[in-house]
This record gives sequence, C-alpha cells and structure tokens, in this order.
Amino acid sequence: MEDLIRIMSEIRPDIDFETEDKLIDDDVLDSFDIIAIVSEVNDFYGIEINVNDLLPENFNSASALYELISNMKNS
Repeated sequence: MEDLIRIMSEIRPDIDFETEDKLIDDDVLDSFDIIAIVSEVNDFYGIEINVNDLLPENFNSASALYELISNMKNS
C-alpha cells in the first residue's frame, strides 16, 4: 500500500491519499489523473487494469484501488 500511496502522490502531491475516500465522487481526480495512475500502477505492479475496471468504486480511495490491484495479482 505504501508504494501505491507514493505512486499516487507523485502524480497529485496536493492530495492526502491516505485519508481521502471520495476521489471520484467529489471530483478530486480527473480523467487525466486516472490515466496517469493506471499507467504507473500497471507498470509498477505488472498488471493490466482495463476499461471494465475503471469504475468509480475502484478509484474513490487508495485502499479501493489497492484492493483491485490485490485481486488482479491473486487471480
């Protein structure tokens, strides 16, 4: 999870990803942020987040995204 927080913070250093839990619902992240995060996460974790995974509930918080990553790595 620390690596994910670091990745997200490098893209948007102005956001506290450890506490924010409405990144999409409150329009904290825009589509460009999501694309950048997905690209970095795919490279770092060796996974492929696809269009079907681009759901608000997967990106509302770092913990939700980490859960998606964990599920993808374990399947």
